[in-house]
Amino acid sequence: MARRPDEGAQFVRYFGPLLDALRELGGSGTPDEVVERIASGLHLSDSIQNELLPSGEPRYRNQVAWARFYLVREGLVGSSRRGIWSLTERGRATHLTPEQSREILLKWVRWFQAQRMARAGESAPAPEPVVVGEPDALPVDYRTQVLRVMRGLPASGFEQLCQRVLREAGFTQVIVTGRSGDQGIDGYGTLQINPLVSFQVLFQCKRYKESVSAPHVRDFRGAMAGRADKGIIITTGTFTVEARREASRDGVPPIELIDGDKLVDLLKNLKLGIRRVTSYEMEATFFDEFQG
Repeated sequence: MARRPDEGAQFVRYFGPLLDALRELGGSGTPDEVVERIASGLHLSDSIQNELLPSGEPRYRNQVAWARFYLVREGLVGSSRRGIWSLTERGRATHLTPEQSREILLKWVRWFQAQRMARAGESAPAPEPVVVGEPDALPVDYRTQVLRVMRGLPASGFEQLCQRVLREAGFTQVIVTGRSGDQGIDGYGTLQINPLVSFQVLFQCKRYKESVSAPHVRDFRGAMAGRADKGIIITTGTFTVEARREASRDGVPPIELIDGDKLVDLLKNLKLGIRRVTSYEMEATFFDEFQG
């Protein structure tokens, strides 16, 4: 049986739902909000949301990111790099069927292939069906590089990095205990809300590639009992859906979850280990209307 041209590109199923999720969120949202809204709308199981790629990245979130990549190219989603996804004017009025989604994907796959051949000085091949495979990861960028470096740090080095991040974020008296057998507590600090109010915070550092599960969160909360007002778990990996639910469960002290992506955002915003470099690249879509 002949393979359908886009059979391997499973992320195309999220094109329409991504636009719908942004509309439901009022036209814009954080990646977490969009990912959660799509999962809720499609009734995706926890197992689907928790599945990891070999790189340690959740496959579902990776697929949604790829869907956004192509929708940005199509001019339906804005290209802001400030951590907020938003609909363009065209995107607000667009409702995609599965067939329309596949056409968008194939259009841009052909365009990228033509660009690669043009750079290589090759002539365009005869038209033939385009077979698109499922990508494992978005192109390597500074975020991927930073996560690789952090995952390669010794345990003590990663704890010291977390200490520095918390200090730069406004915590005082941040201490890394450096003790084993302390029920998962790696350190503590104080967050001064105003001159009259402060919180004692315990933190745990997990130099993971995989996901932190709900039992880890429950164990950490148990270790917090009677010792602090709030807890933070910082990881270079991710958190399972169950772990996120456990962290914000009603009736128990909340725990803040900082996954690898959020940790990179913190480093970027605090200007720690990441510097901004101004460069230029061609915006190829600008020239499309002048092609005749």
